[in-house]
Amino acid sequence: MILNTGSRTDIPAYYSNWFLNRIKEGFVLVRNPYNPVQVTRYLLAPDVVDVMVFCTKNPVPMLERIGELSAFDTFWFVTITPYGRDIEPFVPEKEGILEAFCKLSEKVGARRMSWRYDPVFVTEKYSVDFHIRQFEKMAGRLKGFTGQCVVSFIDLYEKTRRNFRQARSVSFREQEYLIDAFSEIAGKCGLQIHLCCENTGLVRNNVDALGCLSKEVLEAAIGCKLTVPKKKAARAECSCLLGADIGAYNTCGHGCLYCYANYDRKAVLDNMKIHDSASPLLTGRLRAEDKVKDAVQTSWKDGQMSIFDMT
Repeated sequence: MILNTGSRTDIPAYYSNWFLNRIKEGFVLVRNPYNPVQVTRYLLAPDVVDVMVFCTKNPVPMLERIGELSAFDTFWFVTITPYGRDIEPFVPEKEGILEAFCKLSEKVGARRMSWRYDPVFVTEKYSVDFHIRQFEKMAGRLKGFTGQCVVSFIDLYEKTRRNFRQARSVSFREQEYLIDAFSEIAGKCGLQIHLCCENTGLVRNNVDALGCLSKEVLEAAIGCKLTVPKKKAARAECSCLLGADIGAYNTCGHGCLYCYANYDRKAVLDNMKIHDSASPLLTGRLRAEDKVKDAVQTSWKDGQMSIFDMT
């Protein structure tokens, strides 16, 4: 199975101690966000967790402790955008994150690293031409440290509309212009662009629409074939395998205006106050009324050696 840590919050940036404590204890509890009395227990064991997937805007807190994950295969998405503190108020300076990306790549390998340049939105300040200049600059900095980049255009979820009122959808004409430019830059930097739930009309020679984490991407990353059960994609419109998320909504401290996972800043701060790095839950502790069930976990690895093991 694939264990996802990053669709609801940023565990490496804010909860690395908690997560590594969970690794030591061998399990984690996850509260159902839509039915809070239901709690799922996941074993954190390499015989059932084929890959741990991280999605972060700041991997620095885990860099020096990456050895504590050595029993597991990992895959890392690091989101680096060109936006300033007006949009991402608590995200660290981007030059530091670019440097951390390269250091992490040296530790885990470039095949296990993916740069996320998303979500893309256009304003007077963050114009189409601005995006092209910044994408080229960042792609050049990351050349050789990853072979892929995930690009998606902003989705105006209800939470996004409320917290980011000036946001607007990116027109298809603007999307085409950007992807054409990104594709040319990516070709020079050895990057394959993966579109996340976008129009297939944007597909180019080095641009696919298979989602951010397809079976093929993971197999190349870990050097092993995977037998994935049917209907395991996170969303019907893509082949992405990001399911089984152990995070929690309203717990990410970055404060990005476009975020769909936070209701508001107060909710985030309230939840961060009840975080306990010794608890099996990301926030709070088990209650008398909670109903805990074990997740069904099986390995998807087929056990055959890959050509990647011989390179």
